[in-house]
Amino acid sequence: MYEFHYDSGHGWLKVSKQELINLSIENKISTFSYMHGDDVYLEEDCDAGVFQQAMDRADKEFETTAINDGDDSIIRTYDNYKAR
Repeated sequence: MYEFHYDSGHGWLKVSKQELINLSIENKISTFSYMHGDDVYLEEDCDAGVFQQAMDRADKEFETTAINDGDDSIIRTYDNYKAR
């Protein structure tokens, strides 16, 4: 089960960096996504779609659960995503 975090202005899909590597999309994720430890928070407009398409190509299904982070998610304070 994947967590979809959202606040009053945006949303992010939480995945592990290793999953991005396993799907060979770690270099296709923009700096509009965030990272914290081994977790990557894929921004909802493009990067979460890149992940979903890669999961579809790999014939892997996934489910999400929504988590409301309030008005201003702490995710916004995390480092911008970097592939390496």
